[in-house]
Amino acid sequence: MTDRSSGRIRDRIRRHKARATARNRARSKRRRTTVVVAWSAAALVIVGGSGIGYVYVRLNGNIKDVDINGQLGRDRPANVDNGSEDILILGSDSRAGANREYGHNAGDARSDTAMIVHVYEGHRKAAVVSVPRDTLVDRPACTDPKSRRPVPAQQLAMFNSAYEVGGPACAVKTVEKMSGIRMDHYIEIDFTGFKKVIDELGGVKITTTRAINDPESHLKLAPGTHTLKGEQALGLVRTRKSVGDGSDLGRIQLQQAFIKALIGQVRTIGVFSNPKKLYDVADTATRAITPDSQLNTVQKLIGFAGGLKSLGAGDMKMITLPVRYDPANRNRVLPVEPGARQVWTALAHDRPIPASATRDSEGDRGNAHGVVRGG
Repeated sequence: MTDRSSGRIRDRIRRHKARATARNRARSKRRRTTVVVAWSAAALVIVGGSGIGYVYVRLNGNIKDVDINGQLGRDRPANVDNGSEDILILGSDSRAGANREYGHNAGDARSDTAMIVHVYEGHRKAAVVSVPRDTLVDRPACTDPKSRRPVPAQQLAMFNSAYEVGGPACAVKTVEKMSGIRMDHYIEIDFTGFKKVIDELGGVKITTTRAINDPESHLKLAPGTHTLKGEQALGLVRTRKSVGDGSDLGRIQLQQAFIKALIGQVRTIGVFSNPKKLYDVADTATRAITPDSQLNTVQKLIGFAGGLKSLGAGDMKMITLPVRYDPANRNRVLPVEPGARQVWTALAHDRPIPASATRDSEGDRGNAHGVVRGG
């Protein structure tokens, strides 16, 4: 064999080895990518299913649920199965335990923040209707969850009093009575839980177009871009005196802007590509929320969240329930008709909320709009 032939053979061997090495590296990279995708798509189920049961059991043990279906029975709107979902999300203003630093209530907790989330068929679009806590509604008869005694119905009761006198089930029953729509799920989060979740996420970046200085929420922000950690984020969603007309309506606008910023950033802050961070967030979140009994395990929560994973901030239309100030008391608001009915009718039929529904509403007016934007 000539030297030239031997050289050609050696070159072919080197090229073959190089190609094999490249293929091995590519396979290794694909394997690493597959592991990351698996963790991000269904990490908690995989951990439980692979024999590390401690993690799965611990997260399940964090969840404290409430049996809405059992408490309300059949006294509810029909369950329309058209592929859409309706979820009542409440932020509780309990001042018990770690929440005492935010003041004292004369009675029990109230629903400080209330949002009805309607996820349209196909789960690619959603509508969010914020209900001002000071809205005067006809509250139905409920049951005190502690004493088990009946609570009589009341006309023109403040919306957030439903939670105070009858707990989550009464809040759901009140929403269902005013909307005519059955809630598929209920999720509650309190002040301390909210702070911890934001901290675990590493904060949320927002931009303020003007200064915010609210003595009651203790929030001071100069105009510009900020990364809000838990305490500041809570201060923002509680701020009302220094925005808009100082009412709950301006605060709702801040809350909606913050939620859009949060949704827009969740996919970019490393949660789903970092197994430890994912676990830490999951551990904090499962302690922070109180879901209905249909979402009382990690598997059920993952299945529920999986149905919403395609929704981004731009896929959500957020409005305030059409309201006007009560002529007898400017600290209260009343639903505006026909606007409020247009909202509920649209959602009941899985249709977009028409622009005419909020035309005469005080809820989406005011200069609180645009004060906060996603960072």
